Amino acid sequence: MTASAPSTALTPDAVASGSSVTGLRERFRVGFGLLGPRHARHTLSMAELDTLSLPIGDDGVVVGVNREGQPAVLGVNRPTPFDMLLIGGLWTTQVLALRAAATGARVAVETGRPAHWAQVVQAVGGGQSGMTVHEVGRVPPQGASATAPVLVIRDCGMRPPRGRVVSAPWQSVLTLLPYLSPLAPRLMRQARLVGVQRVSPDESVEIGRVTGLPRSEYEALPTLADGVTLWCTERDRQYVMTQPTDVEAGLLGTPRRMD
Repeated sequence: MTASAPSTALTPDAVASGSSVTGLRERFRVGFGLLGPRHARHTLSMAELDTLSLPIGDDGVVVGVNREGQPAVLGVNRPTPFDMLLIGGLWTTQVLALRAAATGARVAVETGRPAHWAQVVQAVGGGQSGMTVHEVGRVPPQGASATAPVLVIRDCGMRPPRGRVVSAPWQSVLTLLPYLSPLAPRLMRQARLVGVQRVSPDESVEIGRVTGLPRSEYEALPTLADGVTLWCTERDRQYVMTQPTDVEAGLLGTPRRMD
């Protein structure tokens, strides 16, 4: 390479020489290609930082919206055993199953009415990567793991027998009770999360007694609209309205408490 006839060949020696390709050198890294465009740094003052917000919520399944219209999220995939109880309708349970499968969880349904789940299984896809349906008491081990979490749904009527497959790390269990039954108090005490939809006044009193709900809360349970669930933990309570997407509405219909 000479001063009178500079070369523009981008060889490692030429780049290292700093002679005729000094202008390109800043945009060229040997073995890494051209650098992208550069922009001025984006900075915020401390006052402006307080106004910064990101639309990121908790990790899990969006079960609906709360009273403020914000997404309500249920953390189904957990590294610890997690038991849930829903005293409510099949419609809400199937919406939860669809949304849990959409997060990547495998769903195993233990039920005495497999025909009611056929269209949901078809929508999700059967097999080990989707949703499977099993007879009551016949759920095989699921092999749940961090990379393959599992949600077991027990749709076994008013008196569900003790399940062969129980909650475990990365394997949550949701038990559905259409109404209050003699087994409900035990199941409510064992569950870490209890969901209650519209029930009769007598049932609401019993639920309030077992869960410790304030009188104003349990007296409101007989008046809940279709699609509304009161989710309760030991410390928190939240009313949630589950609104179907267009796909869910086409598959399951509109929200309903009765099946």
